[in-house]
Amino acid sequence: MIASQSHAAPMIVVEARGAGLRPGMRLDSAATIDLKDGERVTLIGADGQAVTLRGTYTGVLTKSAGSTQNPRLALAALISTRNDRASKVGSIRSGANAAPLPDPWLVDISRGGARCIREGQRPIWWRPDASEETKFTVYPIDRSWRADFVWQKEQTKMAAPDLAKLDGVKTFLIQVPGQDNAISLNVIPADVVDPLILSSWMLEKACVQQADAYFRQIQSEIDGQGAAPLPASRLNTQEIAAPAKMVDAAKEPQ
Repeated sequence: MIASQSHAAPMIVVEARGAGLRPGMRLDSAATIDLKDGERVTLIGADGQAVTLRGTYTGVLTKSAGSTQNPRLALAALISTRNDRASKVGSIRSGANAAPLPDPWLVDISRGGARCIREGQRPIWWRPDASEETKFTVYPIDRSWRADFVWQKEQTKMAAPDLAKLDGVKTFLIQVPGQDNAISLNVIPADVVDPLILSSWMLEKACVQQADAYFRQIQSEIDGQGAAPLPASRLNTQEIAAPAKMVDAAKEPQ
């Protein structure tokens, strides 16, 4: 049960367990929430700061929901949060020391871990080293199908298979020469577009490498124009190499 109060700032639900809440819902920061034992909700304010509440709890969502009147300060606070997150998760697992992404929405397949993608958008595979031709294979976690790919020399981006309904989190196994990488995809609702919120959402899901790319994008916009952060990036998948066809897992690679 949520009751609205005055002097509220918008907050977006990132993760919820119970209380009738779901990711992407927008709530007022001054709303009163009633969480039973075992229920939990994580929300992000306009300044990108996350708040987690656990039941049993009855009270306002937060008394200090921030605004983006000073994007520079908000960005600095988020970067501090990023460093704490990477330290807790581990730099290797979070990708804190991974190669810099040229766009926040690319999915680095050279290492395992969590990745974030936009709702309704096809994932775009990316590799940091395009010095030679390389084969790789993608499986779902149950290995019910396979898709065989070939990176051409100097190719860094490739559209993933047209997978049906990437709802929630999906985990894929990507076989590259010498290793298997398990990659979990976290879907962010399409109507969440503010870069501070998006980068904070990425941090909450341990997509640190992608959050770092957003931080660079926001910083560039602040330094260059002193204006609001850049809108959410949308890669033009038509300009990216088409994927290989999926084949039955029992068949030989194409």
